[in-house]
Amino acid sequence: MPVTIHPSAIVDDGAQIGEGSRVWHFVHVCGGARVGQNVSMGQNVFIGNKVTIGDNCKIQNNVSVYDNVHLEEGVFCGPSMVFTNVYNPRSLIERKDEYRDTLIKKGATLGANCTIVCGVTVGEYAFVGAGAVINKDVPAYALMVGVPARQIGWMSEFGEQLDLPVQGDGETTCPHTGSRYVLKDNQLVKS
Repeated sequence: MPVTIHPSAIVDDGAQIGEGSRVWHFVHVCGGARVGQNVSMGQNVFIGNKVTIGDNCKIQNNVSVYDNVHLEEGVFCGPSMVFTNVYNPRSLIERKDEYRDTLIKKGATLGANCTIVCGVTVGEYAFVGAGAVINKDVPAYALMVGVPARQIGWMSEFGEQLDLPVQGDGETTCPHTGSRYVLKDNQLVKS
């Protein structure tokens, strides 16, 4: 399946874009970027040089994925959400040697207008609510909301909130898939 590139998009020489990916209006993909298969990049997306994007990611309109940001498979980036790559930027001080790595793990959702402060890891299938500000690592399956973000629950891989306490132990089943989840020592695992 070929890559679809809108005529208004700019894809610099050297960029790697996997089969079936779609590059829509006014997107810019820099030459060092590595983009997987079946990735959708919505209108006005920017992809930096030192970026990797896994297969089946969806990057909605007006998102900039800056250097040192890495998205694993199946990550959803909501409209106008923000990544940073320097913790304490100043216009008059160049800090390109201070970029911090940010890792968004498989299946995570980053809601519209949320901000991911550089240097964090967002765990597998975590769900960051719209407008939240993430300034520390997020556990797998965690539901995060607020400024700064705090955990208010757990999410299934299907994307539904699970009936479990935020802390403690317990187990439940996803009503949509029948998958079983076990919470032990404040870590959720799919069993």
